[in-house]
Amino acid sequence: MKKLSLLSLQILLVLSLILTGCSSTPSSTPATTQPAASTQQPAPAETPKAPPAPEVNVVQEAAEAYFANMPEDIYKIPEKDFIAKVKANEEMFIMDVRQAKDYEAGHIKGAVNIPWGEAIAQNLVNLPKDKTIMVYCYTGQTAGQTVALLNVAGFNAKSVNLGWTLGISKVEGVADVTETTANAVPAGKTEIKPEIQTAITDYFSKMAELKGTTYANYKISEDDAKKALDAKDPSVMFLSARKAEDFAKGHIEGAINIPFAKGMQASFAQLPKDKKVIVYCYTGQTAGQTTAILRLLGYDAVSLNSGMGMPSTGDAGWANKGFPVVQ
Repeated sequence: MKKLSLLSLQILLVLSLILTGCSSTPSSTPATTQPAASTQQPAPAETPKAPPAPEVNVVQEAAEAYFANMPEDIYKIPEKDFIAKVKANEEMFIMDVRQAKDYEAGHIKGAVNIPWGEAIAQNLVNLPKDKTIMVYCYTGQTAGQTVALLNVAGFNAKSVNLGWTLGISKVEGVADVTETTANAVPAGKTEIKPEIQTAITDYFSKMAELKGTTYANYKISEDDAKKALDAKDPSVMFLSARKAEDFAKGHIEGAINIPFAKGMQASFAQLPKDKKVIVYCYTGQTAGQTTAILRLLGYDAVSLNSGMGMPSTGDAGWANKGFPVVQ
């Protein structure tokens, strides 16, 4: 009896295990193992590099600023006002750019002689930046070029209207402030930007190569300009720097008009760099300033001797010589 009971218990235990296994329904979707969260931080995005700053053309910037910042006096002083300042002993630096023999024959009291040419580039370091520099030549034309270059170099320079021959020497009482004693150029240590020093040195060294040619001193005579016009030389063009109303009354045939004024540099883009640009104004003085700046900007510019001409220039000047103009 005991044996039967033990057997029965064993059978019941086996059946129980079988039934339990059958009743367990396995999941139709196998369990997935989630990946462990990464502890590594993503690499930060690279900060975009700023584009390189555009290279500054120091000479071009200073040359364009000459017209952009032009004062009301257009970098000139009337000859009478200049003599009045000399008589009043006003503090200024006077620069005579005529040739030595003419300086020695008579010049304004206190003026130093730095003859027009390479000597100007060599003496930039000796010029003061804390004084107004008054520049005069013979008729104002080369003084105009000088003044433009000096202002580009950072000086406060002005040209005396009509220079010594046509202006200063005719002012009443000028003899009282004229002397023959030479004044030495003071030694200085003025800092000039290297690029500008190089540009002005090149300006005069290239000008020296033109000595004895049609374009000596970056000028052209009325007669030579007339020959170019008559020959219809395609390599030459004329630029009038006179006022628009005067241009309309009469100008050299084929000339374009960019009046000498503040902001005129904005119109230079219409000028060709593959032609000789003959610049003319009224007497040649503002054409001299314009020519200097144009050359620094890469144009092959020269100024017309005595410009269109005025009573102050006598027989000199295009119209004074009887050369034709058109409207």
